[in-house]
Amino acid sequence: MNDDPRQAAVGVQPASLTAPHPAAFVFIFITVLLDMLALGAIIPVLPKLVVSFMGGDTASGAEVFGLFGTAWALMQFLFSPVLGGLSDRFGRRPVVLISNLGLGLDYIFMALAPSLAWLFVGRIISGITAASVSTAYA
Repeated sequence: MNDDPRQAAVGVQPASLTAPHPAAFVFIFITVLLDMLALGAIIPVLPKLVVSFMGGDTASGAEVFGLFGTAWALMQFLFSPVLGGLSDRFGRRPVVLISNLGLGLDYIFMALAPSLAWLFVGRIISGITAASVSTAYA
């Protein structure tokens, strides 16, 4: 495993084999918990919010809600590798904190959105910064 005889002689473990700090584990666990709670909170609220913007038309609201879900998933698909690269370069903690900031911005956009376009912008921001779970797994 260890090709460097100097490390083997001294008994130094490579940095990749050291155990994570308990505080870092708790930070990541709480972040993932907040993300899952946010997802659980958005599922019942967002469809009703979209239908209310559509004037009560459930069929049109369902189409728009499907578009919102598709856009969010597409942004997450495209930007998860980008955020993974950023987390390799700058560290996991800053990327997770930026992901939490994006989640907070999404809730601000949802609360203050005067139109469906603003609501859509919030979902795009949330999709772009929703990589905290994949960063936590890393």
